Amino acid sequence: MESTRICLVRHGETDWNAEKRIQGQIDIALNSVGQRQAAAAARCLSRQPVTALYSSDLLRARQTAERIAAALDLSPTFVPEFRERAYGLFEGLTYDEARLRHPADYRAFATRDPDYALPAGGESLRQCHQRVIGRLRRLAAEHRGQSVVLVTHGGVLDLVNRFVRGHPLELPRDFLIPNAGITWVLVKGDQWVLEVWGDTAHLSVGGLDELP
Repeated sequence: MESTRICLVRHGETDWNAEKRIQGQIDIALNSVGQRQAAAAARCLSRQPVTALYSSDLLRARQTAERIAAALDLSPTFVPEFRERAYGLFEGLTYDEARLRHPADYRAFATRDPDYALPAGGESLRQCHQRVIGRLRRLAAEHRGQSVVLVTHGGVLDLVNRFVRGHPLELPRDFLIPNAGITWVLVKGDQWVLEVWGDTAHLSVGGLDELP
C-alpha cells in the first residue's frame, strides 16, 4: 500500500506571537524574525521531494508558504479549512487580557472544553477539529504515494497532534508548537504515524511557542 508523507509547518513569528496576543483569523503579517524563519524552513525543505504545497489562506501562513514555494518551485494552493481556529471575542487580546476580561470564557478555553464555542463567532475545539481533520484526510487521499507540505497554525497543529496520536481534545498539551517548526506525518491507509514533531534544527534560534 502506498504511503503519503505530509510535512506540516507552523507559520513564522509575528509581532502578535511575540506579544502573546491572540490572532485567530485576523490577518497579521510576519515580523522580521518570522521572515527569516520562513526562509530557513524553505532552505530546509528545498532538499525534499515535495510534489505539492498547501497553506492556510491567512496572511502569516501565506507569507511563509510563498518562501517555501520559491525554494520548491511550486505554486501554493491556499485552503481556508486550514485556517487558525476562530477565537471570537478573544481575538486581538493577549492571553492575560482575555483571562481578566472574560474569566468564565477563559476557564472553558483553558480547560479545553471541546464543545465550548467562544462568543462573537468563535469555534469550539470540536468544530475546528472537524474542519481541519476532514480536509487533512482528503489531502492525504488525494496525494497517495507523494510528499506534500502544508503551512498552517498553532491551533491547527495542536489538533493534528492529538488526531495522529489518538489523544482526546481535552487532554492537556504535552508538546511544543514552535513558530516555523517542521513536522512530518506518515499516512498509510487508515494508519497515521508521527515521524518528526516541531523540529527547529534549521533555525538559528528556536521558534517561539507562546500558546497556553
